[in-house]
Amino acid sequence: MRPLHHAIAPLLLFFAGTLQAQYPMRPINLVVPFPAASDADLAARNLAAHAPRYLNGQTIVVTNQPGASGSIGTQAVQGAAPDGYTLLLARIASHVILPATDPKTPYRWNDFTQLALLEVNPYVCAVRVDSPYGTMNGLVEEIRKRPGQLNFATVGPGTIQSFGPQYLFAHLDLPWDAAVAVPYKGSAELVTALVAGQVDFACSNLGTLLGQLRAGTLRPLMTTMREPLKELPGVSTARSLGWPEMESLAAWSALAGPRKLPREVIERWSQAMAQLSHDEGWLAGNYKLGGVPSVRSPADTEAFVRAQYELYGRLTARVALKD
Repeated sequence: MRPLHHAIAPLLLFFAGTLQAQYPMRPINLVVPFPAASDADLAARNLAAHAPRYLNGQTIVVTNQPGASGSIGTQAVQGAAPDGYTLLLARIASHVILPATDPKTPYRWNDFTQLALLEVNPYVCAVRVDSPYGTMNGLVEEIRKRPGQLNFATVGPGTIQSFGPQYLFAHLDLPWDAAVAVPYKGSAELVTALVAGQVDFACSNLGTLLGQLRAGTLRPLMTTMREPLKELPGVSTARSLGWPEMESLAAWSALAGPRKLPREVIERWSQAMAQLSHDEGWLAGNYKLGGVPSVRSPADTEAFVRAQYELYGRLTARVALKD
């Protein structure tokens, strides 16, 4: 007679495989910690529109839970049941910058299961189309000549719109306030101010600036992507200008869940994302929103998010944040 454990082992493998094949068995709630029509919301809805065909046809319901710089919705997922039915559309601002810069944030980057990196939203510095600064080098030289005289738009201290120029100043041996940061309430106001000539320049996500860049009211000076962008032909990359360290600055979207998600849920999403990375509809949606598809495995996503958290921790230590 075969030992009992020899008989049970195949059954356990069968049921484990069945559970993996069955998940998801009901709709998945995808929490977006930012308002409707935000970059995060649009990325989530693009995912929700195309991923279900690789997840047993189950619906992905997008739920917006904005507030407190994204921490309310993020914390809601942190405390959810680890069953794969409540997931987070993680963004750089709420997932790494906030906990790296504010010790009062009620979570850390590793309080989550990192399922996949979805896309990277290129970081672009731009000026108004009639600006006297035709190149990024020209803008930097003017800042050197007149420190503290030029200004740039941000959506507040401790954001990627603020960190980017200040990070560049640090590498150029310029003071952190070589140009004055002017805060606005949101990305729409930032773009409006730049187009209106209220500020000299701004650095932000390509998705935020893309409409006005396409309309010809803004002039792009630099992108931090390693390769030139097809949306911005002829625009200098940070690497080509001699600032390769700037490549670490870019917005992104990721998919995450509560800690201790079951292995079968993680593997199911890995399979789905591998298929989604070739889905023409999802790819087209990313490009329309100014994103560059960049699907990564759970392990690679965890390494990426960790590196981003550590980067903004270092920047916080180096850059004096203004109120």
